[in-house]
Amino acid sequence: MKKWLLFLLSIGLLISCEQKEVDPTELIVKLPDEMPKDLGSMKSLLSESKQAQLQLEQLIEKLENDIDEKDTTKIKTISVTAVKTEKKDFKSYAEIQGSVRSERSTMASSETGGRLVQMTWEEGQYIKKGDLVARLDLEAVDKQVAELEKRLELATTVYQRQKRLWDQNIGSEIQFLEAKNNMESLQKAIDAVKFQKTKAEVYSPASGVIDRVMVSQGEMAGPGAPILMIMNTGRVKVVAGVPEKYLKNVKRGDRVTVKFPSIEEEKKAKVSLIGRTVNAANRTFDVEVTMSNPGGILKPNLLAMMMINDETIKDAIMVPEELIRQDLGGNNYIYVVENGEDGDMVKKILIETGPSDEGMVVIQSGLEGEELIIAKGGRGLSEGQLIDVEIIEPKSEENDG
Repeated sequence: MKKWLLFLLSIGLLISCEQKEVDPTELIVKLPDEMPKDLGSMKSLLSESKQAQLQLEQLIEKLENDIDEKDTTKIKTISVTAVKTEKKDFKSYAEIQGSVRSERSTMASSETGGRLVQMTWEEGQYIKKGDLVARLDLEAVDKQVAELEKRLELATTVYQRQKRLWDQNIGSEIQFLEAKNNMESLQKAIDAVKFQKTKAEVYSPASGVIDRVMVSQGEMAGPGAPILMIMNTGRVKVVAGVPEKYLKNVKRGDRVTVKFPSIEEEKKAKVSLIGRTVNAANRTFDVEVTMSNPGGILKPNLLAMMMINDETIKDAIMVPEELIRQDLGGNNYIYVVENGEDGDMVKKILIETGPSDEGMVVIQSGLEGEELIIAKGGRGLSEGQLIDVEIIEPKSEENDG
């Protein structure tokens, strides 16, 4: 069987003289019916065949490039990336300024009055429940006990004499009963005054941080007057004055996000209390959120930003704001991928936008929610342009229930 091999005899002639016609038959070499058998002839033929193959490949590449440049009917494709649109709930939030407060404040106070002879606590220190807060000097109580005991001695003597007389049916019953009552009253008074001695030491009623010292060592403390104010910082509350226009947007039990800008912290918690009245001066109502505070990082009066959900749209179509374009007429539009006869192509769609939040815009009309939106590589595109599309998956976001 005869074999024919295409050889390029003079690639240099073709490249240097593009305008001259070359006879195709000059590129065809007829081989003998039998291949050479000696080693030298075979090596020579192999070398010529490889050189001819290389020259032919170079000619093919050059012809393809020249055709691409001169063929104006051929449409070039541009590589782009596209993202799928999806429907999900849209939520926007209003930032309301608030502050951190201690959930519970407790007063350490004395049940009796006296001068503080021991009190070394300072503001900012942590105190545990049962710790000794202060010790009072109750010298006045000792003097009062001594005086009552003297009176009791007299009252006891009077009672005993009245009793002996009464046993002998001498004297009146009234005198006997008055002597007895006077003695017993003094005994009870002494017991009451002695009980005050047990209140000479004041102990902390709760654990927490000392927020304020009301009475220092050496000063007088009155009965029931606070000596220390103790704050429990294990749990705190964030209180914000919310404008009354958001009254319908927040209710007890709602889960909200609270940001603390100065410490770059963010926490989620439930609304624990909503104020019953609107402040007439600034038209706000209080919203309170209670949360745990491990380590005491949230300090009282720390600035907080409470995120109130002010608008919710169910199954909204949302796209990144940077993908929305605007034409000379001020109309908003977006480029999407459309299947054409020659492949994927660019389609321009006019849209109407709605509210936005954190770079995402709600599309109110124009999109159905199943389109492929051109995200990258769209610079210089025009409607009908053929494109090579790479689809990227949108980032999933967790909803704050």
